[in-house]
Amino acid sequence: MIGRRWLWLVAGLTTIIGAMGVAWLLTAGQDAALLPFLRRDYTWQTIQERGVWRVGLDPSFPPFEMLDETGEPVGYDVDLAHALAATWGVRAEIVAVGFDSLPDTLKARKIDSIVSAYPYDERLTGDFRFSAPYFDAGLRIAVPRDSSIRTLTDLTGRQVGVEWGSVGDMMGRRLQREGMTMTLKSFETPDQMISALLDTQQVEAIFVDNVSLRQAQGAGLPLRGVDAPLESVPYVIVMPHQADTLQARVADSLQLLQERGVLRELEERWFGARTAEEQSQ
Repeated sequence: MIGRRWLWLVAGLTTIIGAMGVAWLLTAGQDAALLPFLRRDYTWQTIQERGVWRVGLDPSFPPFEMLDETGEPVGYDVDLAHALAATWGVRAEIVAVGFDSLPDTLKARKIDSIVSAYPYDERLTGDFRFSAPYFDAGLRIAVPRDSSIRTLTDLTGRQVGVEWGSVGDMMGRRLQREGMTMTLKSFETPDQMISALLDTQQVEAIFVDNVSLRQAQGAGLPLRGVDAPLESVPYVIVMPHQADTLQARVADSLQLLQERGVLRELEERWFGARTAEEQSQ
């Protein structure tokens, strides 16, 4: 394991330099050559030597990752991995891993990164590095495209649909406890909520995750997201804790893909295009 090897390295250096201490060495002029060695990112170095970035994902969450008719992984994350790898002059190798096993597989160095609609988890920051978010799957207010509802406060006195037992259900109940006078109506699935909103008009708005909202919009349903997410669920790329160079390269490449419009193209490819008004939300 890399972490254990680093502990051995630090212990050896401490013995050599004795009472001078690592901190003194890193501030002294004669030891500058040691700094790159101490901070070497073996993950990035190996990717460059191999010419391959090994990406772990669980191909069971469309449209981010799934298997096509030939059994090959496809989806938003697959295309994103290939696009990122291309900016570094290497190729992405997709490794199928069960979602719950992804962190352990990364720790075991069987993969170099996780790109699998992986939500940011602050509890894991001691073990891993994370990229900036590339998609927010958080909770949204969704309304018919021609609705007069524009902000959260516009829900006062309205009928609002929620998926029973979901984050949206909990958020609705919390807002009620905080004094918002809206009526909640529960449904078993996001599809039932959307139907109650658009077909039978049982509700005037719904609380729905952004993945379901974008899929519905991509299918041509006249839905509009309202305001910012009520609760953010950012999807991030996960890397080994020692991979500081890789983290910096991912950050640069994500910014480049954003500027070139590639991230927007990926979202439209796998979710469908949105109207100009929807894109501004």
